[in-house]
Amino acid sequence: MTQRIYLDWNATTPLRPEARAAMIAAMDLGGNPSSVHAEGRAARALVERARAQVAVAVGCKPAEVVFTSCATEAAAVLRGFASVRVDATAHDCLWSQAREGGGQAVLGWGYANNETGVITEAPAHEGAVMLDIVQAVGKVPFSFAWSGAEMAIVSAHKFGGPKGVGALIVRDGFEVPALLTGGGQEMGRRAGTENIIGIAGMGAAAEAAQRDLEAGVWDRVGEFRNILETALSSGTNNTISVGKGGPRLPNTLCLIAPGWKGETQVMAMDLAGFAVSAGSACSSGKVRASRVLKAMGFDEGLAAQAIRISLGPETTKDEVERFADVWLAQYRKALARAA
Repeated sequence: MTQRIYLDWNATTPLRPEARAAMIAAMDLGGNPSSVHAEGRAARALVERARAQVAVAVGCKPAEVVFTSCATEAAAVLRGFASVRVDATAHDCLWSQAREGGGQAVLGWGYANNETGVITEAPAHEGAVMLDIVQAVGKVPFSFAWSGAEMAIVSAHKFGGPKGVGALIVRDGFEVPALLTGGGQEMGRRAGTENIIGIAGMGAAAEAAQRDLEAGVWDRVGEFRNILETALSSGTNNTISVGKGGPRLPNTLCLIAPGWKGETQVMAMDLAGFAVSAGSACSSGKVRASRVLKAMGFDEGLAAQAIRISLGPETTKDEVERFADVWLAQYRKALARAA
């Protein structure tokens, strides 16, 4: 059986060995982080170490990190604000919070788009700003401290951590409603006993991701993405590379292939041994044109003919070249059938 090639790193990333080791070690800790005895203090020390590791990767203070079950839960803090305006290309976890009302206004903004990789700074805004930095952490330089935002959301499994753990970043001194009320954990912002196994994995992954970023690992990924982009674009004369020429994540290629539906592309490439997607993993199971691409000005037809190819540090030049060869052959067949 031919070995499969995974090119859907924006959906989720393989678990880093550092995260796996940290999680296994955390399983042996029996204490509750809220307990004051030695066992509890050991568990608390693990949580606080992870909080500091995430803070370094995000560019914030450790006390500004609130652990959650995922980025979607972190985004739910917006429910506590009466007026929420959301960028038209933002992820659904932000988009679903949009509402008009009185009181303090919040702008929800996708810093790095998960479907296209396009990076956009939030505009000047009267009120607070929440940034979705889920795809940016560990891939591009970013610092919450200089972002100007009051809040941000992060997800561990996007940078090599486990699924089911994330964080809400809240600027020191900015008041937000509690995500969950109860025992007062996470500085009163998210009650419930902390998931120390997941948190340990998130912290270790954040530290490793920051180390990779500083070592230039993603520069090489960007070179491979560009090789793939050139091959796919030069092989036909009608593909559209979304966001080309502007600031983008180094690993992401959103490609529109006129005449070939995105869902059909995904299935064809899956059968050929490649994992790619037709958009956000949270919504690609729904057969519909990309809301993000329509918001960017593409019509319904073109928006439905896009795929997202996202590379990672383990992707090789040979893999992207093999993908290009197979994809181009499949596209030519699709166009011939439609002729």
